[in-house]
Amino acid sequence: MTYRGTAFSSLSHLLLEKRENTVVAFGSEGDITWAQFVADVSHYTQLLHQTPQQNVALCARDSYLFTVGLLALFHAGKTIILPGNYQPGALEELSSQFDLLLCDDAITPLRNTVTQLITTGHNSSPFVFAALSPESIRLILFTSGSSGTPKAIHKTLDQLSVEVEILQSLWGEQIPHSRIESTVSHQHIYGLLFRVLWPLCAGNPFARHSLEFPEQITHHANQDTVLVSSPALLKRLTEEHKPTKLRCIFSSGGPLPFAAANHAEELFSYRPIEVFGSTETGGIAYRQQMTEQTPWSLFPKVEVELNHENCLRLRSAHIDPTGWYQTADECEFVSENQFVLKGRTDRIIKVEEKRVSLVEVEKRVDQLDYVQECAVIPMQQAERLILATAIVLTESGKTKLAELGKGKFWLLLRNELRRWLEPIAVPRSFRVVKEIPLNSQGKRQVAELEKLFQ
Repeated sequence: MTYRGTAFSSLSHLLLEKRENTVVAFGSEGDITWAQFVADVSHYTQLLHQTPQQNVALCARDSYLFTVGLLALFHAGKTIILPGNYQPGALEELSSQFDLLLCDDAITPLRNTVTQLITTGHNSSPFVFAALSPESIRLILFTSGSSGTPKAIHKTLDQLSVEVEILQSLWGEQIPHSRIESTVSHQHIYGLLFRVLWPLCAGNPFARHSLEFPEQITHHANQDTVLVSSPALLKRLTEEHKPTKLRCIFSSGGPLPFAAANHAEELFSYRPIEVFGSTETGGIAYRQQMTEQTPWSLFPKVEVELNHENCLRLRSAHIDPTGWYQTADECEFVSENQFVLKGRTDRIIKVEEKRVSLVEVEKRVDQLDYVQECAVIPMQQAERLILATAIVLTESGKTKLAELGKGKFWLLLRNELRRWLEPIAVPRSFRVVKEIPLNSQGKRQVAELEKLFQ
């Protein structure tokens, strides 16, 4: 398919394309052309064909070098392990899952694992690429593991290909000839799809390096740029007030506050497109928040039904080609393909034999005039389970805290919450924070929250 002259290629036939010297990636080091990309992938495909190890972990800070490694692994027929966290200790814990580490020079090699470095600038004789068999190429993604052991999620290249084609059908005509900047990692499903695979198939050059600070976003913004981001960074744009245009903004990884969506539109003349999904499901729905109750629209080709708890059951070729996938996302349908999220049923716990919804508690804390945002977690205190709450205060909250002092202020919050919550569901411990700790994907860092109360 083509969009305004830009050829779109499937992942299985990508390296059979003749794109001459179009730009694949860009960075402070300069542009990388298609010819150089093919030469680099050729080099590592031939190298990997000669490598006996089958299970290969791929880690790179540089998105271009990551993509070179990924395509070479596809064409060498290896099983690809994508750790969500490439810190040395986290990689060491996962090392039993792979035989070879393919990485760039930003990653610390492991002591007892064979390591192969990825670089660019190769001019090997071109490898004769054949079309891939997407069903036979396996990837294993690991969740970030902010608490507990990282979870392995198995995918095939076919599942990724289906989703890339869905993304192109939804937004391809909006963003031809764009440059892709990102604040999220390609090691996770959202970044893998939106930052690397979709741009590569659509012929849109992508940035080699992440934007990590709000001021970098405004500095790199222009009307030809698409930003792939998350609530973790979009919420931090509150101190940026100089308007500049972006072609398009995507956000995923967690709920985007309505105020952050409004501010993004004021700054960039574009209201972010939120994508709802998970590592297990990939993307399943999207919306642009015109109001706080804007419903989510299902992706094309996603079938859905509700179970007895009104939680989504999903079926699609990019989720599970063999059957239905049950989520814990409770929702209410407002039309045939639109729904409003109500929360997660797996965030229901028992406190002194009574069921308590953490989603409901957070909703009630957030309703208080003094609270801008909160995170509620269960904590063991002596012999009992209690709810502990980290809160970001509004200006009126800061004023009231200074006026009353902590003890009386906590008492005030508890008294107000008793208007909606049973006594057992009222948080017993509070901590004021500047912001709720999130990782780069917008997921809460539970371990960091727990430390606040230890």
